[in-house]
Amino acid sequence: MISATVRHRLFHAGFTAIAASRADRWLAPAARGCGVILTFHHVRPDEDPPGAFAPNRLLAITPDFLDRTLAALRAGGFAIVGLSEVPGRLAAGGGAGPFAVLTFDDGYRDNLEHARPVLRRHGAPWTLFVTHDFAEGSGRLWWIELERAIRRLDRVRLPEVGLDLPATDAAGKSAAFAAAYAALRAGPEATLRAATLRLAGEAGIDAGAIARELCLPFDDLRALARDEAVTLAAHTLSHPMLAKHDDAAARREVVEGRALLAARLGRSPEHFSYPVGDPGSAGPRDFALAREAGYRTAVTTRPGHLFPQHAGHLHALPRVSVNGCFQTDAALRALLSGVPFLAWNRGRRVNVG
Repeated sequence: MISATVRHRLFHAGFTAIAASRADRWLAPAARGCGVILTFHHVRPDEDPPGAFAPNRLLAITPDFLDRTLAALRAGGFAIVGLSEVPGRLAAGGGAGPFAVLTFDDGYRDNLEHARPVLRRHGAPWTLFVTHDFAEGSGRLWWIELERAIRRLDRVRLPEVGLDLPATDAAGKSAAFAAAYAALRAGPEATLRAATLRLAGEAGIDAGAIARELCLPFDDLRALARDEAVTLAAHTLSHPMLAKHDDAAARREVVEGRALLAARLGRSPEHFSYPVGDPGSAGPRDFALAREAGYRTAVTTRPGHLFPQHAGHLHALPRVSVNGCFQTDAALRALLSGVPFLAWNRGRRVNVG
């Protein structure tokens, strides 16, 4: 598994090389697909100074950068469309010009407070993927538990994965988070969740309160559902990495998640997002479960643009993450050009294995 630090350096080097060579311009005709689905999580003002311990920074962009992203899409000739338009546009072969879809995972309060005004100003439709237990106020955002625990602790002891690390300053805490995150992600999810819960308790953090603090409750979601620009979609019951679970557990997350959201929101969600969404978290079995559950589309976090061939793989659609660590025009141009994914996907347009 590539560490977050190494991945960050690779991205930085790649964006720098693409900008310096202007490859985002001369390679774009070959690299860019007929459309792109963008992934966002948090949208909020940046509260962390440079060098601060903020390991989940990659999941947050500022409202200003969201505004710049939407302006760049318009300037690049992208039509911003709803997720429901994707099957038809792919079936038509993408001849209507490039399109972009805006998706927000998990259902955070800041999407309503900070993202929605920007999206409204641009007249942009968007999709919010809702995790049932987060909206219920009972879910576990374990990556936030881990960050907050390490922020408070001077030492990170995780006997579950054989780690005992100092965390006395920002650099040490960042290193401890990276090591803990990689080790826990590599093992069973039950171990991961038990370890972060124990660590949060050691740090005096109420893990159960995090979802209530950060995520939209159902009352707000029902009000949001009345906005014609918003599509509410499903993101499982409890946000597990589906591929780490047996068939029965995965089916419950995918199928019952849809039914419970329909009951709480008054309409059945037509689209689905796999939590975490990389190959280690969602694979062919899970794609089949989403299709059998009746979703029209399902999105991964496998990076890439959309091509007409994806019309045959509507339950394994790639997305492009707008990363909070790279809020630059150069990075944005590179992502929208499709050039970074030529190497990442080794020339493949469709990656569903």
